[in-house]
Amino acid sequence: MESYQPFPATLSFLSVMSKFLKIIPALLFVLFPVLVPLNASAAEYGISDEPVFSDTLEVADSAESEMIASANLSSAVKHNPDYLNSIKITFLSWFSGSTKVSYERAFPSVKQSAELCVSMIGAGYDKYDNNPLGFTVRYGHKFFLADNEKYSLRGFYLRPEVAYSWYEYDRSSDGARTLADMCAIMGTVGYQYVYKRLLVDAWVGGGYAFGTPAETYYHHGFELWHWFGTVNTNIALSFSIRVGVCF
Repeated sequence: MESYQPFPATLSFLSVMSKFLKIIPALLFVLFPVLVPLNASAAEYGISDEPVFSDTLEVADSAESEMIASANLSSAVKHNPDYLNSIKITFLSWFSGSTKVSYERAFPSVKQSAELCVSMIGAGYDKYDNNPLGFTVRYGHKFFLADNEKYSLRGFYLRPEVAYSWYEYDRSSDGARTLADMCAIMGTVGYQYVYKRLLVDAWVGGGYAFGTPAETYYHHGFELWHWFGTVNTNIALSFSIRVGVCF
């Protein structure tokens, strides 16, 4: 088998980026309490912690009662705003050899959202000890299965998506640099949980893959079938957890 001839300029750039991104988990560990103010007070939203109306206020008629209810509802909305955007990292991806960052935008009127994920392969722990270097890009469109009036980004969903993975690695047999170049078209089902600004997204799914597979069958975003004594490089599986913040 002929060894793959890399592009020096491209690999130099990816190598520098992968080394830089390896510090991201440490930065997130430090900054996460700041980015996710789970105990945020009402002052964060520019309102007072005091009741909208004094407890001693006497309601003279139904019109005043409606005004109080409306004011309290407005205060509740300020305390629990419906965020339509989120930025996430793929939980534990660093331990499988890459750093993945996702952006999601909700469209409440149609109960859908669009999500783009990019990853730097090599910016993480090299679990296969093959020095991978490259990238993965994937786009998914979520269709939420139930109407959630409180949070547009929360609930069960179906997500068709396409993923493209390109990276090179050291072949185990002789150490030659080898290219892995795969595309996958998949369908996933998952659940996304939102609490204030914190978001957790978990899913599982699979689909059809084509291209040049890696000898490990792992493509940093999906994995090719290689279990129970059988191998099928046209079957892609995807399962993971993402954690992020809403804004």
